[in-house]
Amino acid sequence: MTKHKIYTMPVANVYPHYINKAERKGRTKSEVDEIIHWLTGYSQEEMESLLKNKTDFETFFAEAPVLNPLRKAIKGVICGVRVEDIEEPTMQEIRYLDKLVDELAKGKSMDKILRK
Repeated sequence: MTKHKIYTMPVANVYPHYINKAERKGRTKSEVDEIIHWLTGYSQEEMESLLKNKTDFETFFAEAPVLNPLRKAIKGVICGVRVEDIEEPTMQEIRYLDKLVDELAKGKSMDKILRK
């Protein structure tokens, strides 16, 4: 079975879309970065290196320093699918990130987004 196209796509190709989505709604790049750090455990320097090196999504999540255990509290629908029902682990991690960026763009507070 072939992998989904998103697995081999560089995170750097999608990252600007996350930023644009947030900024169109009055949010900031630093908030998007904070979400990514919270979800994956990457430092800003590590993340910038991964973006520069065109790291794909599969590697990005497979090598994440610490996937936040609170990410399992992320619920809801993204792309017509409930994130908590996605069975493929890598796809679920990608959709968690998508859902968090959506929540940011919808105006949720960072405390709620980061499940504090």
